[in-house]
Amino acid sequence: MKVTIEYNSRTIQVNISNPIDISIPIDPSKENVNAWYINDPEIKPEIIDGHEVSVAKGAVVNFNGIKFNPHSHITHTECVGHITEDVHSINKNLKYFIFLAEVVTIAPLFHNGDFIIGVKQLRRALRNKKRDAIVIRTLPNLEEKKSMRYSNTNPTYLSEKAAIYLKEKGIKHLLIDLPSVDKEKDDGKLLSHNAFWNTEGELRMDATITEFIYVPNEVEDGEYLLNLMIAPFENDATPSKPVLYEIIK
Repeated sequence: MKVTIEYNSRTIQVNISNPIDISIPIDPSKENVNAWYINDPEIKPEIIDGHEVSVAKGAVVNFNGIKFNPHSHITHTECVGHITEDVHSINKNLKYFIFLAEVVTIAPLFHNGDFIIGVKQLRRALRNKKRDAIVIRTLPNLEEKKSMRYSNTNPTYLSEKAAIYLKEKGIKHLLIDLPSVDKEKDDGKLLSHNAFWNTEGELRMDATITEFIYVPNEVEDGEYLLNLMIAPFENDATPSKPVLYEIIK
C-alpha cells in the first residue's frame, strides 16, 4: 500500500505494507541481549494470595510482571536526561515520531586497541544529505547481535569527533546496533553522549539516541521514513520500536 505524505515541504510516497522493524525484543524464552553487568530480564506470572495468576494454573487471565532495564535488555531510546543531574524524561521531550532517516553500513576501524566508528566514515556515508535521523548498521552484521552478551567485551563505539559531526550536521536522532555510543569503560567521560547532546552548551533536549537496534542484512543503505515509537515512561530512557518504511522513488 502506498501513502503520500508531506514532510518538510517535500511530497513523499511511502510503502506502508512492508514495515521494517529494527527493534530487539525482550524474550525470556531465548537468550536475551544483555549489557552493563546485570541479570537477565524476567517475565513471569504474579503471585497473589499464594496463587500464580496464569490461565495455565487455573486463573481467568494471564497477569505477568516484567522486570528489566531498558539500557541493558532491549532496544531503547534515551534523551539527555540519561547523563544529566536533572533526570529529563524521554516521554516529555520526544514530541514527534516520524523522521527522514539514512541507513548506513559501517565497518569499524581499529584504533588504539579499540574498534570505533570514525568521523570520516560518516562524512562519506552522509555527504550533503539532509536527514533528521541516522541508522548505523555495523559490520559484521550477525544474527548473534540479538542475543549478544556485551558485558566486559569492549564493543565498538562512536568516536567523539563522529558525534560532534552528527550534531553539527543537524542529526537529531541517532540509532545504532550497539549497547552504547561510548566506550564500555571510559572513566565516566561519556564523550560521545556529551558531544551529541551538547552538554557544554545549550542542551539538545529533543535529540535522542537509540541503542540495541538490529538492521537485517537485506535492508539496503539509503533513505527511509522512520517511525520512532516509544513506550510512555517518564524516565531518561524507554523501550522503543523503531520501524523503517521504504520511500518510493
